[in-house]
Amino acid sequence: MDKLALLSVSDKSGLEDFATALVNIHGYRLLSTGGTAKMLAEAGLPVTEVSEHTGFPEMMEGRVKTLHPKIHGGLLCRRDKADHMEAAAANDIAMIDLVVVNLYPFEETVARPDVTRELAIENIDIGGPSMLRSAAKNHESVAVVCDPADYGVVLETMGDSAAMAELRRQLALKVFQRTATYDAAIAAFLEADAMEPDLDALGGFPSEFMLDLPKAQDLRYGENPHQKAALYGTFHDHFEQLQGKALSYNNILDITSATYLIGEFERPTVAILKHTNPCGVASADTLEDAWENAFATNRQAPFGGIIIVNQTLGPALAETIKGIFTEVIIAPRFSDEALAILGKKKNLRLMIAKEGLGADSLQEVRSVIGGVLLQDRDKTLGKVADFKVVTKRQPTEKEWAAMLFGWKICKHVKSNAIVYCDGERTLGVGAGQMARVDSSRIAVWKAGEAKLDLNGSVVASEALFPFADGVVAAADAGATCAIQPGGSVRDEEVIAAADERDMAMVFTGIRHFKH
Repeated sequence: MDKLALLSVSDKSGLEDFATALVNIHGYRLLSTGGTAKMLAEAGLPVTEVSEHTGFPEMMEGRVKTLHPKIHGGLLCRRDKADHMEAAAANDIAMIDLVVVNLYPFEETVARPDVTRELAIENIDIGGPSMLRSAAKNHESVAVVCDPADYGVVLETMGDSAAMAELRRQLALKVFQRTATYDAAIAAFLEADAMEPDLDALGGFPSEFMLDLPKAQDLRYGENPHQKAALYGTFHDHFEQLQGKALSYNNILDITSATYLIGEFERPTVAILKHTNPCGVASADTLEDAWENAFATNRQAPFGGIIIVNQTLGPALAETIKGIFTEVIIAPRFSDEALAILGKKKNLRLMIAKEGLGADSLQEVRSVIGGVLLQDRDKTLGKVADFKVVTKRQPTEKEWAAMLFGWKICKHVKSNAIVYCDGERTLGVGAGQMARVDSSRIAVWKAGEAKLDLNGSVVASEALFPFADGVVAAADAGATCAIQPGGSVRDEEVIAAADERDMAMVFTGIRHFKH
């Protein structure tokens, strides 16, 4: 008896050659529907329409065509059970041995800016997932293909019964992964559609959170060599690697942090990061001048770190940094001359931000015991018009400029975060300490190591000063102005300490914890 294959696909790439091999080499008869059947017939292949096979017409604009016992009975029937086979014979149900189905392009449809709700609904495939799931459930007997990329391996494996049995299991797993992703996309669309009228009242978060991302690549290891790791999602859609070793887990984290940071600036800006923390940042009229000031903050930081710029990286800067050992350099573009200079360092990873350096995400996901945390990404800096000068002395124009520069940076430094600035450059950065005053002391120490004078500088703190000691330490180091959220029960003491030292202080009313 001929073997029966059911082919019904949205993506028809490679199908004609696959179907031809099924018929001419492996002796299959073909069942098909609609446009797929027409394409196969035009290719000269013998094909039976599903409606002819079932004796039941396709109807309701194609919504009902494969939802029939002669289809699902042929897929689900267990060949090793006599009662199943007897029921199939009594109802004239032929066994279907191979199913080739890929689904309506729902994800692509809803990604279109002009998509309507009606169009989205009509692109929810019902028959396709049903056939895939039926065939995958019965993979002991039925081979099921949901991805044209698998046509070749299926043809190569046919004839080897043991290998084919293993392949059927792998293909079944792939089906359930695909239908899960498909259903998740539909659920996300419908939930967003339902939430849209009253998004704020619902908190902006779904009642169930589903994360279905394709594997982008396996990584050599995670943060440490004993940890396995992989990258999922569309990271590579945002960045193009021009040269260098494969990206590591840590590189990817650093690139993400660097891109978010540099997106805060419009003037030519250079940022140097290490372990996701900015170590030196500066803006200037040229990238070369910005580099000199950023590098001066911490001359050790670029070694094994990340350098990011927000304009085309040209030959002058390439010549300056070519001798520094750094892991990754990121730019919106590299000039040909710069590529020739940096290209001599074969292991150096050069990355282009494909969509500019405004790469963004609306939400952040963190794994925790038993689940995940989901939050909006910290995108706001607050409104300067809402900032409040709380000291007797008003900041000067120069102090205001330096404060706002530092405020942008401290948002991207791990808490507790302290950043000393002068103009559009960092002088010292203190990150991640248990006490805020310790972060201040580290920033002062780093400035001293770099031989940078803090006299006349400003200090930015991403969260409130809980005690006056942090302000006192800043004043003792030479800072004349501070910017912080405010809101401590000891605000009056902190303000008094600033007033006693003739410091100006600004409260932003907004906090930027970063853990």
